[in-house]
Amino acid sequence: MTAFEGIAIVEAILFASGEPISSERIAAAAKIETTLADKLILELEDRYEDTGSALTVLRLNDSYQLAARREYYDYIRRAFDQRRAQPLSQAALEVLTIIAYNQPVTKSFVEHVRGVDSASLVNTLVDKGLLQEAGRLDVPGKPIAYATTDVFLRTFDLESLSDLPPIPSEAGEQTVIEEAIIASE
Repeated sequence: MTAFEGIAIVEAILFASGEPISSERIAAAAKIETTLADKLILELEDRYEDTGSALTVLRLNDSYQLAARREYYDYIRRAFDQRRAQPLSQAALEVLTIIAYNQPVTKSFVEHVRGVDSASLVNTLVDKGLLQEAGRLDVPGKPIAYATTDVFLRTFDLESLSDLPPIPSEAGEQTVIEEAIIASE
């Protein structure tokens, strides 16, 4: 296999997947070593960058996904005539922040931190794909634990949870995800 063929195979797998896929799965499908798959993914990403392509390869935790560059999102939305997504409420951002920094957590944990019923917000964020069930805790009642998703990472332009800003150390100082994203732009 030539380098050109290897890059084409990786590109085809990423395109067909539509969802984040690990380099291990790409390597297995292409019948190559994982280190070679990682190298081909980087070469594909460089090719897109060098040619000014509208496409890019996103890294989401230990997975990759083919996507359009952010500067083309408005054109894509107009092409598909989709309604602009409703912005998240302050309460929804609070719930996301609590879960992102403490995951996996239960609805009761979120409610305890916020001091108000948050079950409907958690359910809404699951419906939007920003949160997912992350198993059940081994305690009486076996409550469902929740964690963020790859959609959460893409939405907030994060490569992994380690890219979240640090929790403020001084009392009274607060940072929420929305502020962190605005500060990084």
